[in-house]
Amino acid sequence: MNLPNRLTVARLYITAGFVASMTLAWSRKSPGDPGWTPLLSWNWGYTAALIFFVAASITDYFDGALARRHNLVTDFGKLMDPVADKVLMAAAFICLIPEHAIPAWAAIVIISREFLITGLRLLAASKGAVLPADKMGKHKTVWQMVTVIYFLLLLALMEFERAGLIHGLFWWAHAWRYGGAALIALALALTLYSAGGYLWKNRALLTAA
Repeated sequence: MNLPNRLTVARLYITAGFVASMTLAWSRKSPGDPGWTPLLSWNWGYTAALIFFVAASITDYFDGALARRHNLVTDFGKLMDPVADKVLMAAAFICLIPEHAIPAWAAIVIISREFLITGLRLLAASKGAVLPADKMGKHKTVWQMVTVIYFLLLLALMEFERAGLIHGLFWWAHAWRYGGAALIALALALTLYSAGGYLWKNRALLTAA
């Protein structure tokens, strides 16, 4: 397995670390709370989740860049790179629903789009073809990642304030509500637009099905 493909697989493991960190953040308890353990008093779940997510996003850039630069593009990479992206983004949006960052319906729309495109790729694979991600799909993924990082950064800042390391987050609620809403709207628009373009580009597969 070449380096770009290893980075793609690594993104799946990093995603597991991200989910574990978010779970610890949700489960945080103070001493004296029912069910408290030392692990559940860890104060940096969102910060760790932010680090994991940024690391996963970096692998998404480098696996494709290295594959193209050094002529290491493989069918495995063409298939698994977008799959790893989808797993990462689905995990992120689902994990942000309990935080009231992403509305459940928006997460459903985004994840449904990914299932739809994955189904199209499976249809192509059954006919001996591999459909790589297109440029608009990559732009969509970038803005989805920006949206997730935005919310995770705000959650991490809340942990820093709770620890007494920073103060004066009077703007936090407005950033969460208005900045987050704008990014969600942009991510949704690109998600739907890229799905329509990808289906139209590969409409021959659908008409021949």
